[in-house]
Amino acid sequence: MVDTQRCRRSCLAVPGSEPRMIDKARGLEVDQFFLDLEDAVAPLAKAEARRTVVAALNEGGWGDRVRTVRVNALDTAWTYRDVVDVVEGAGQSLDTVMLPKVSGPDQVRWLDLTLGQLERALGLAESSIGIEVQIEDAKGLADVDAIAASSARLEALIFGPADFMASINMPSLVVGEQPPGYDVGDAYHYVLMRMLTAARAHGLQAVDGPYLQIGDTEGLRRVARRSAALGLDGKWVLHPSQVDTVNEVFSPSQRDYDRAENVLDAYAWYTSEEGGRRGAAMLGDEMIDEASRKMALVVAAKGRAAGLSRTERWQPPR
Repeated sequence: MVDTQRCRRSCLAVPGSEPRMIDKARGLEVDQFFLDLEDAVAPLAKAEARRTVVAALNEGGWGDRVRTVRVNALDTAWTYRDVVDVVEGAGQSLDTVMLPKVSGPDQVRWLDLTLGQLERALGLAESSIGIEVQIEDAKGLADVDAIAASSARLEALIFGPADFMASINMPSLVVGEQPPGYDVGDAYHYVLMRMLTAARAHGLQAVDGPYLQIGDTEGLRRVARRSAALGLDGKWVLHPSQVDTVNEVFSPSQRDYDRAENVLDAYAWYTSEEGGRRGAAMLGDEMIDEASRKMALVVAAKGRAAGLSRTERWQPPR
C-alpha cells in the first residue's frame, strides 16, 4: 500500500533498456531504484525497454528496496502505454510509478485515476501502487502546493535540477553544482526549501536530484550535506561509486542516533507518573521538552530506517 515513510536515502537511476545494468543494480546497497523509461531510453527503444522492465520486476531479487518505474512525461506519446504495459505486466511487483516534468495537479490526478482503473481490472489491492512526481520547471515549483495535495497515492516530491535549470535560464552546463559566478550562497536553497515545505505540509517525502560529476566524491558530499541539512530524505545516485557517500550523508551519526533515542526515552519517563509528570527536564546538561521530543523523533526515525542499532541507553534516575 501507499507508504510515505519508505527509506529513500539513496535512489539509483537504472536505464530500463540495459539488462546488464539492471542485473548489477540488484547487488547495490541502495534504498530505492527506478527503472527508467524516460530520458535514459532512446525513442526507438521505448517499446523494448517496457518489456525489459516488466521482466526485471517479475524476476525479483530486489530485497526490501523500493521498486519504482519512471514513465515518460505526459507531453509525449509514450506515457499511457508505459503505465498500462508496466502495471499490467508487473503491477504486483511494483511499489511506485514516477511521473516526470509535473507542472500541475491535473497530471497527477490522471495518473491516479489510471492506476485505480488498472488495479481494479487486474484484481490488485486498491491504492497498492504509489506515485512519485518530479518538480522540474518553474511552473511546477509555482504550483507545488497543489501538486502535493493532488492525490492520496503521492509518496514523494523529487527535484529535477537539469530541466529546472533550463526552465529558468540558469547559465550553467554543470548539473547539481552552483552556476558560474554565484558565490553568495546556495542557488538551489529556495527551490529545495519550497519543495520540502510543500511535501511536509502534505505528509510526503522530499528527494534531491542527481549530481552528474560522477568522479567528484567530495563535490557530491558537499551538495548532499546541504540537502540533508535542510531535512530532505535522500538523493539520487547515478553510479555505484556514489551510493556509500549518499547513504552516509542521509543517515544520522551513531552518536546523534543514540542521543535521539535517549531523549525520547527520558522525555517519556519524565512526563509519566513515575517521573513526576514534568513537561521539561534535564538530560545531562541539556533541557528537554516537547519540542525536543519532536526533533528527536526525526533523527530517531532516520536512524531506524538506516538500520542503526543503539549503542547506549538512558536509564531513569534511582
